[in-house]
Amino acid sequence: MDQAAILREKMQHQSSGTCRTIAVVSGKGGVGKSNFTTNFSLTLAEKGKRVLIVDMDLGMGNIHILLGKSAGNSLTNYLQGECSIQAIIHHDEDRLDFISGGSGMTSLLRWSDFMFERLLFAFDELQKNYDFILFDMGAGATDWSLQFMMSVDDIFVISTTEPTSITDAYSMMKYIHTKDTEKDFFLICNRALSSDEGTTTLLRLKTTMQRFLSKEIIELGVIPEDLQVRKAINEQIPYKKRYPNCIAAKSINKIAERYLANDLVSPIEVIGKNPFLSKLKGLFTKGGA
Repeated sequence: MDQAAILREKMQHQSSGTCRTIAVVSGKGGVGKSNFTTNFSLTLAEKGKRVLIVDMDLGMGNIHILLGKSAGNSLTNYLQGECSIQAIIHHDEDRLDFISGGSGMTSLLRWSDFMFERLLFAFDELQKNYDFILFDMGAGATDWSLQFMMSVDDIFVISTTEPTSITDAYSMMKYIHTKDTEKDFFLICNRALSSDEGTTTLLRLKTTMQRFLSKEIIELGVIPEDLQVRKAINEQIPYKKRYPNCIAAKSINKIAERYLANDLVSPIEVIGKNPFLSKLKGLFTKGGA
C-alpha cells in the first residue's frame, strides 16, 4: 500500500473536533495583514485559546520574522514527505504555535495525490489540537487562494483607509460572495490615523456590500496607526507582547473580545463530518489534483 493510501485509511478512522478556521486576507499588500494575524493570534492565546498560525504567503512568508523565530522546517518540507507534521509545528507561547509556508509551492491545483492526502491528513490532525487555526494568506488573490478561502469557516478582511485598499477589499469580498453567499466576512480597518477615519472606512465597505450584494458583514473594529507597532516590528517582538499597553494592543484586545462574543461566532456542529476538510477536498477534486 502506498503512502497516500495509508494516510487516506487513517483519516477514515478519525473524528473531527470543533476547531474554527480563519483566513486573514487583504486586497493589496502593505496593510499590516501578517502583523494583525500574529498579534490577534497572540491575543486569542492569552485568552486561553489554543491557536495555530499557518503562513500561506507562499515563498514570502514572514510570520516567523514577526515572532522573532527562525523558519525551520516548513509546510513545503512536510508536503514533499521530508518530515513529519510534528516537525513543522513551531512553538511561540504556551498556546500559540505556527507553521512556516516555506518556498516552492506554486499552485495547489497542481499538487500530486500524495501531497493532497498529506495536506488533508495534516489539517485533520491539527484541528484536534487547536481551537483556532488562522491562515495568513498572501496579499492579493490568485485562483487557488480564492478557492482555498472558500473552505474556511470565517474570512477576516484587512483594509486601511486608502481608497485603493478599500476598493481591493470590496473586490475580493465580492468575488468570494458570488461563489459562496453564506460565507461570513469580518472586517478590520488597520493603521487608521483617527478613530473616525477608521469607522468611516468600515461603514463605507459595509454599506457598499449591503447596497450592491445584499450582504451583511461584521465590523470587528479599528486599529489606529501606532509608532509602537513599528518599533515592535523592528525588534521582532509582537506589539501585544512588547508594548501591551499601546493603543494598537488595546484595540486588538477589543477586536478579539468582539469576535469571541456569542452573537458573532456561532458554534460549529461537527457530528461525523468536517466542513473545512470536506470543502477543501472538493476544491482539489474540481481542480483535478
